[in-house]
Amino acid sequence: MIFSATDLEGVIAIDIEMQHDSRGYFARTMCRDEFTSRGLVVDYAQDSMSFNQIRGTLRGLHYQNAPCAETKIVRCVQGAIYDVLVDMRPGSKTYLAWQSFELSASNGKAVYVPEGLAHGFQTLADATVVQYRISAPYAAHAAAGIRYDDPLIAIAWPEPVTAISEKDASWPDLERYGERRPLRAVPT
Repeated sequence: MIFSATDLEGVIAIDIEMQHDSRGYFARTMCRDEFTSRGLVVDYAQDSMSFNQIRGTLRGLHYQNAPCAETKIVRCVQGAIYDVLVDMRPGSKTYLAWQSFELSASNGKAVYVPEGLAHGFQTLADATVVQYRISAPYAAHAAAGIRYDDPLIAIAWPEPVTAISEKDASWPDLERYGERRPLRAVPT
């Protein structure tokens, strides 16, 4: 695995090293020793996945408040997504900044998302499946979110939204939490 720092404090892009042969490829997607040597979380409470029928589906932007905050590893295992993280940590150098990543079954990339970042994505293909490894169990009382189209954050989603839950469409807008510092998308 190849670990790369990103523009958001503590966020790591993870590329797999594919070993190709006539059958296809084999690659490690998790290694306790490699994660531990980098100070990354290795104990996960749950794995989850989402299936998304149509291109343009938007999920997010979600996070959990302390003491139920989550670290996640996000990977697209079928199709492709425009994955977005927003730094919600007031003490962070990248507070209220956002960054995007293209994750797909073909590129095998994953993103390590530390506690305190809101996460969301938009599908770039029909029948997209996203897998999450999450450090803490879901706690409904700690669930929080920000609107995907919040003007303070101003995320540049690549597609028109074709499907979104009522809950995700109705998160409140942020109000003057600080200076907006948008970041560029990581090249794919």
